[in-house]
Amino acid sequence: MSDVGGVIETPSFNQSSVNNQTDRSALCGQIDTSTHLFFMLVYSLVFLMGLLLNGFTLKVYFCRAQQQTSSSVTIYLKNLAASDFLISLCLPIRITNYASSSVPVRRVYCNFGASAFYLNMYASILFMGYIAANRYLKIVHPLGTHILQTVRAAHIISTVTWVFLLAMTSTYITLSLLTQEPLPSVPNTVSCDVLHSDQLSLLYKIIHSFSAAIFLVVLVSLIFFYYSTSRRLSLAQQRQPVSSGSKKLAKSRRNMLVLVSVFCVCFVPYHLVRLPYAFLKRCTWEQAFFYLKELTILVSVFNVCLDPLIYFIFCKAFRAQLSLRRVFSITQAAENTERRSSDGRVSASKINTKTSVTKQTSVL
Repeated sequence: MSDVGGVIETPSFNQSSVNNQTDRSALCGQIDTSTHLFFMLVYSLVFLMGLLLNGFTLKVYFCRAQQQTSSSVTIYLKNLAASDFLISLCLPIRITNYASSSVPVRRVYCNFGASAFYLNMYASILFMGYIAANRYLKIVHPLGTHILQTVRAAHIISTVTWVFLLAMTSTYITLSLLTQEPLPSVPNTVSCDVLHSDQLSLLYKIIHSFSAAIFLVVLVSLIFFYYSTSRRLSLAQQRQPVSSGSKKLAKSRRNMLVLVSVFCVCFVPYHLVRLPYAFLKRCTWEQAFFYLKELTILVSVFNVCLDPLIYFIFCKAFRAQLSLRRVFSITQAAENTERRSSDGRVSASKINTKTSVTKQTSVL
């Protein structure tokens, strides 16, 4: 500190420390960009497949005939399809972030694209848990309807879920816009950590801890539902091996196994890597964690392509709609074939008539 001409000068330690921190983060975050092309190609394929499959699912679910036969599980399936469709819409922003080294693109992705992506991911996780809980209650109360199985309760739970996730995401976006670090150039990494201030970094860790807790609760619930269903099935088979109740329990266990398998394959690897990546950042292993994180995110995105299998096995109306479409197409094809054959017979009769008339004219 020096006093020159009555003016006290203080060195800009804060600015230099910020610059040093940014340079160190950029240095530690240097990633080989040769893998970006692979991620861009795979995400592009998943984007097209997810948009097609979930767009078709939403079309089936929200048609008039489907709205008339709504149930609680159908409401959860609609919300799951909507979250998967929105995840598909978030993928172009992620692909652009891989392809571009522009500062505005990075800010748009970190502030909005990544936030929307994770919001819909955890919406998918929660709605898969709701579907499993609904089916388990159906097994526990086969002759009645629990209050959580009503359509009204399903609407309330779905609304509260979206409001809660939107509030958490909005808090993160607001704080990131107010406190993000200056970024003169984009380092060779698609991570958003270089934009995090101290306050945002703390909120980032809190949100990820809370998200991991949500994931663990849903995972334990799914395992419990599958274990309980399997136990009930074994007890029922011991009493009456070929009864209708045993067959229904066997079908429920199969459906629950599909749901648990899709959930574990898509989301367990990501959460095994995400928490260490968020809390244990070191230059020595940051690149390894980065590649693992990106690969597990890619695996989790495949959820948008696997969830239509859940729609098919859990919703009778969805299967009926597909069957009606198949029957309609077969019937239409048969009608077209019959029409062509009938047109051929009519044409042949016309030709025979013309031939006979010609012969009679020549005789006369």
